[in-house]
Amino acid sequence: MAGPGVGFEYPPQEVTWLKRDALLFANSIGCTADELHFLYELHPNFQVFPTYPIILPFKQTSQEVIDFYASAHSTPIPGVPKFDSRRVVDGQRLVHFLKPLPTTSEGKKFEIQTRVIGVYDKGKAGSVVEQETVLREKGGDVYTKAVGSAFFVGQGNWGGPKGPSTANFPPPDGKRPDVIYTFQTTAESALLYRLNGDYNPLHATPEPGQKMGFGGAIMHGLFSWNTACHGLLKTIGGSDPANIKEFQARFAAPVKPGDKLVTEMWKMGNVKDGWEEVRFTTKVEGGKMVLSNGRALMRCVGVKCKL
Repeated sequence: MAGPGVGFEYPPQEVTWLKRDALLFANSIGCTADELHFLYELHPNFQVFPTYPIILPFKQTSQEVIDFYASAHSTPIPGVPKFDSRRVVDGQRLVHFLKPLPTTSEGKKFEIQTRVIGVYDKGKAGSVVEQETVLREKGGDVYTKAVGSAFFVGQGNWGGPKGPSTANFPPPDGKRPDVIYTFQTTAESALLYRLNGDYNPLHATPEPGQKMGFGGAIMHGLFSWNTACHGLLKTIGGSDPANIKEFQARFAAPVKPGDKLVTEMWKMGNVKDGWEEVRFTTKVEGGKMVLSNGRALMRCVGVKCKL
């Protein structure tokens, strides 16, 4: 029997982006000067970083600042309590890369189509809303398919289903990582990243985070997710978007601006049709796990360690 909200489809949303948006995104997630094909619009191989579509449900068609709270309340899910978007954090994201994104949407019409997979009651801790989002050219090809969950903190106990257990992809026991990639955030990292279109005040000013028990502003979960993907693509995939097919991770703990992120990667050795499974974790240096359940399917063309 389908649970509350299952199968609900939001109205399709038109989305647009410019070359400038692609450049900003690449800058904000740590692309470097030896990756000019992500950072310079006149490069002969100029490309959009493959995870860019993950920002489009926030940005939509706007080139202006968005009222995050107002946009989050726009379409309620039938049969489900109205959750407070002022107390929401990321749960998990999986994206399938199906077709390279053009460097601008100009001249074409793109839309995202989102449907609810499930809404789960986790008791006192909160509730999870899981959705599938497809980016496609209107009436045409699908470019990415993403499955993501949002965790509404302290908003459970409404009698909903607990939800299924999720598949786990832990790193191999007793094996040293094949690659270690580090990324140093700054006090301004979230303030730059939010300009992509994710204007949640939780990542800009201390008050929302204080109310949620985080002690102040925290980094976007998707910032850590995107920087980890960049680390994998740069060190294992030769910075070539054609060398990554899937990417996923679970958000395990918040990151504070100024934290140093350490991503450890393991090539699993199982290759099918040229794609190898890579598992990874991301931790704050000397501290907690912030991304778990990390898994990607990649063409492994090189291994470079950034220590």
